[in-house]
Amino acid sequence: MSSLTYDLTLAGLSVGSAAALTGIGLVVTYRATGVLNFAHGAIAMVCAYVLRQCVVEWGWPLWLGATVTLVVLAPAIGVVLERFVFRPLAVLGSDPAQTLVASIGVFVLLVGGAALLWGQGARDDAPELVSEDPWGQLAVVLVLAVGVGAVIRWTRFGRELRAVVDDRQLAVLGGIDADRVAAAGWAFGAFTAGLTGALLAPYVRLDPYGLPLLVMEVVAVAVAARMRSLPVAVLVALGIGVAQSQLTRLHPTGWGEPLLQAVGANLFVVALLVAALVLPRVGTRDALPRTATARVPTPAGAWIVAVVLFLLPLGFAGSDLHTSVQVPALGVVLLSLVVVTGRGGQISLGQSAYAGLGALFTALLAAGRFPGLPRLPELAALAVSVALVAPLGLLTGWPAITRRGLALALATFAVGVGVSRFVFAQPYATSGLTLDRPSGFDGDRAYYLLELVLLFAALLLTRVLRGGRTGRALAAMRDHEAGASAAGVQVPALKLLAFVAGAALAALGGGMLGMGVRAFDPTAYDPVRGLLWFAAVVVLGADSALGAPAAAALLVGLDAGARGGVAAALIGVLAVLVGRFPGGPYEALRTATSRLRPRRAARLTPLGERVRERLRPTEQGPALPSHAGDTAAPQEPPAPDQAGRTGGAAGVGGAGGVRDVGGVRGAGGRDKPARPHRPALTAHRLRARYGTFTALDGVDLTVLPGRITAIVGPNGAGKSTLFHCLAGTVRPTDGRVRLGSRDITRLPAHARTRLGIARTFQQPAIFPSLTVAENVRVGAEQGRGKDPSAVDRALALLALPGPLPAAALPTGTLRRVELARALAGGPRVLLLDEPAAGLDGAEVDALARVLKALAADGTALLVVEHDLDLVADLADVVHVMAAGRIVASGPPARVLDEVGT
Repeated sequence: MSSLTYDLTLAGLSVGSAAALTGIGLVVTYRATGVLNFAHGAIAMVCAYVLRQCVVEWGWPLWLGATVTLVVLAPAIGVVLERFVFRPLAVLGSDPAQTLVASIGVFVLLVGGAALLWGQGARDDAPELVSEDPWGQLAVVLVLAVGVGAVIRWTRFGRELRAVVDDRQLAVLGGIDADRVAAAGWAFGAFTAGLTGALLAPYVRLDPYGLPLLVMEVVAVAVAARMRSLPVAVLVALGIGVAQSQLTRLHPTGWGEPLLQAVGANLFVVALLVAALVLPRVGTRDALPRTATARVPTPAGAWIVAVVLFLLPLGFAGSDLHTSVQVPALGVVLLSLVVVTGRGGQISLGQSAYAGLGALFTALLAAGRFPGLPRLPELAALAVSVALVAPLGLLTGWPAITRRGLALALATFAVGVGVSRFVFAQPYATSGLTLDRPSGFDGDRAYYLLELVLLFAALLLTRVLRGGRTGRALAAMRDHEAGASAAGVQVPALKLLAFVAGAALAALGGGMLGMGVRAFDPTAYDPVRGLLWFAAVVVLGADSALGAPAAAALLVGLDAGARGGVAAALIGVLAVLVGRFPGGPYEALRTATSRLRPRRAARLTPLGERVRERLRPTEQGPALPSHAGDTAAPQEPPAPDQAGRTGGAAGVGGAGGVRDVGGVRGAGGRDKPARPHRPALTAHRLRARYGTFTALDGVDLTVLPGRITAIVGPNGAGKSTLFHCLAGTVRPTDGRVRLGSRDITRLPAHARTRLGIARTFQQPAIFPSLTVAENVRVGAEQGRGKDPSAVDRALALLALPGPLPAAALPTGTLRRVELARALAGGPRVLLLDEPAAGLDGAEVDALARVLKALAADGTALLVVEHDLDLVADLADVVHVMAAGRIVASGPPARVLDEVGT
């Protein structure tokens, strides 16, 4: 091995060792808590600053400063975070995205706190914990990896750790102290973060922003290890480190030189892009926490105050007005997050990249340096840059089609870091760029007026995306993606729309920011700033259009009127608390106000008074039967109350709140039609496998119009897999599914819904940010039927209170809402997954009457159900499944008797 190769290998091992430490810490923390700690890099930075403070500023011996920093401070940070930030989220069973937002909040808080304490300038005098010789660092990494691996695999604590990650509540019931396990994992993860910071600080610029981002780039190591394998994490880190070092030997000429140099200097970023976009997904659970502001509109008075405050700067002069110019532009950038995150429910950590591209393209077009396009006036350059950047939203929108939660966060963050490193940081693309303001708007006051017009246009766009059919579809996708797809919402296309619209808004705001400061500043669009923007929008109400300009004013105002870092620290504190108030300060304020408001005695509406009189026993006669099925119904339908409800919150007419039905599509009361025998839905030789496990093994099934077909069997028999194959949420490995004569095997769920297949879920798939009527309207708008009266008929049929929000209704009512949504689409085939689960006897009887009426009206019904009494009452034919096959079929009386014997 030549001397140069050897030296470069040693240098690569040094970098790879630090990356391996990060990977070990991230993997251990994830395995102990299920949290990918986005604050890992910020903890490393804080520990590096504290070590420097102890040794350089206070003159402590290196060994003492290292002991205090790594053995005391770093684990203490981990324990504090576990106890006061992440344990409450775990105990409450919070959405995984809430823990993600909380970890980003910790990151932002630590970065802002470091900027306040030590300033934003870079330091180059950090003490060396070990020599430049990489063998010492490599030895530390290997010892830690072997030791931790042995503990996880062969000790009682390791078994407890695995149990806590698999199911925390079940582990607690088994006698495991989950809090102790999680605290130990956080303490060790923070220790490795501190050690990483201490090792890296002497060789990089120590500042509050650079080191955290550098550590976050190597998260690719942990992702490549699937957040589980320590050996894989170490080997990947060392391999990338050595490869990155060896690439510096190459010096090509021509157009490839700057690209290869960028790749060689940022190989960990390339690995992050590959790991996030190509490798199997990590953490694919839910999307965003549900925002309370989606249900409660912002008061009109708040908008009036906002308009007044945004007009005030027109009376400013000098530096105050110059600073205010940044607020509307940043408000437009943050509105892009309202569209993607608040409306679409998608985590996007890369919006700063689109804002930066908007500023860069505007500057290049205005300077005549954009390839293939002439020089343009500033306003035209801004418009063209928006049109150019909007399609680039597919960079993050396309991964969002198959990714959610943590996997999507990593993908969008990787795109943001990649654009920052490979575009903004390259001198050949950005050197010497200046950017003037549009002609006629050169002064601060005139330009501020232009910005207000553009901000108003952006607010109108976000309002369009909140209301109407598109707004309801976006809300449905945000609240329950699978339920939205089952209702007929084209989820992939809608995700792309959200990301493309978000990229366009970010580019518009970025171009406005660039023209405001008259230059393209790459540091204004770095990924760390993008994390700050995301946290600010989430904590101030992701679904509130007012939250974006408010967040912009807060960020600009605090940074201009106080020491740098104040805004980040405040946003970090609020983001850490997001698990308690996912709707932001609006929800917190409403909660506090409701607690302070004097309690008033409840009063019945006129309808309630009439119902009470009917139910009240009289002295002269016997009391009415107490059970719901014998409650006397009024002779005439009750008038709606002041809220527009008929029959009260749960409905009055009929048992369980469902009105008597004699027909569904018609006026009611017609005889049961002759049942045609042409199949509505057929499955032929369906097979489905999960790895080596065969869930379905050659299943044939026919569902006829006007008949109720039931599937029964033990858990694990394959009922749910068959149901999902028919509904389109699982694609079989072999076999065919036909709707009538059409092969629909490869069609997704939303396409099947639009052809006439509707379904319900075992756990009700309701959109809590919409009202009951809006839930049903989604089904009517996206389904097969286009009857304008379908919503009213479905609500009346199931006696549902249309104006009520769907967030806090009882299970029985939620199941009726879901069924009404399915019926509003005019289905030919209705698939019901355990529709009686969680219902009482009266509700089950009411459900049975509705299903029989649907079958009498010609609908084909397939029911997967454990309640054999209900199956015996409902079904025309029953199929029994076991081990992935149908083992018995026939009339319910005969088949269920055979099952019983």
